[in-house]
Amino acid sequence: MHTMRYRRWVRPLTTLALTAAIAASAASSPALAEEASSGHSKSIAPQTDLTGSARSAILMDADSGTVIFEKNSSAALPPASITKIMTMLLVMEALDEGRIKLTDKVQTSEYAASMGGSQIFLEPGEEMTVEDMLKGVALASGNDASVALAEKLAGSEEEFVKRMNEKAKELGMTSTHFVNCNGLPASGHVSSARDIALMSRELLKHEEITKYTGLYQDYLRKDKPKPFWLVNTNKLVRFYNGADGLKTGFTGEAKFCLSATAKRDNLRLIAVVMGEPNTKTRNAEVSKLFDYAFAQFTNVPIYKKGDTIGSLQVQKGETAKLPIVAKHSYSVLVRKGDSKGNIRHELVLDKKLTAPVKAGQQVGKLIVYRGNEVMNEFPIEAPASVDRAGWWTLFKRSAGKLFLND
Repeated sequence: MHTMRYRRWVRPLTTLALTAAIAASAASSPALAEEASSGHSKSIAPQTDLTGSARSAILMDADSGTVIFEKNSSAALPPASITKIMTMLLVMEALDEGRIKLTDKVQTSEYAASMGGSQIFLEPGEEMTVEDMLKGVALASGNDASVALAEKLAGSEEEFVKRMNEKAKELGMTSTHFVNCNGLPASGHVSSARDIALMSRELLKHEEITKYTGLYQDYLRKDKPKPFWLVNTNKLVRFYNGADGLKTGFTGEAKFCLSATAKRDNLRLIAVVMGEPNTKTRNAEVSKLFDYAFAQFTNVPIYKKGDTIGSLQVQKGETAKLPIVAKHSYSVLVRKGDSKGNIRHELVLDKKLTAPVKAGQQVGKLIVYRGNEVMNEFPIEAPASVDRAGWWTLFKRSAGKLFLND
């Protein structure tokens, strides 16, 4: 592949241990992550099992995707209401793309209102805004609100579930198959701690989601005689410093599950536990994971959200050049106390990219090095769609180049 290479150097930092670099590349190289935790090199994982009661677990740095700890993380298990992370992700994408607005009304079908389990007690025909339905999912884990949103976006839950599975495949969720949008027990409805961390990381790229998942309480039907009180099913958002999401889950088969996130300074973590015996143990073991990571690690920032990364050349496009701006923060994980020098990064873009180009299409990668060792690779996507230019535009562009060459 022909590439053009943009070099961007961070301020010189002192040397980082090679083993930390190997471990920090977990997101882009699972094999290295396994090697780092198998004794072949110094592991970044804790020496004790912090999740002794969980059937499976994972601890991940949200920015870089670095896996800090994992236990049986690829096992396909019933995810219960953690399923709703994917539902919320598709809602947030639709909001970003302008297909829906927070103020749009969502009408409740008889089918949506018939959902059992956790619910916000929607009546058939009842209308709520997208924002209130989203609160009902994020705080109260409303099965009825999840289906109502699915029907709003896709016309039916079945069609929405197809989109869920397509997104799971796109994210590399290899142990996941969704049957419904809310996690109610269903044959073949499975996911894994690793996959849940992947979709949680993707959801957190929509930073505004924590406005909802981080609330401890709120109200629905505020204009009614009896407002409906919402209390977050994730008690860590109240009791753990920095916690602001994401989603709890429970069924008799799945037991107690949680995908949690917490942020302190510039370090955001994702911890997933599945199959815990009770909420007290679930919350305690997630807290242990967070405590370990916050005590041991920090992030070296590469780009902040909104920073200009470079520019993309598009041959034969209506637009010849697109600026690439960071849609989220880019950083690498390092152990506290380790030296951080000799870290640099390089933007590698497709050199001969020809229109048409679709927004979100991968067009290169951002590579972070320690010395000559790759610490992490981040995919870079086209910031907008570019259609092929008409012949007159191409003629004028070619004529202009000839004139300049003269």
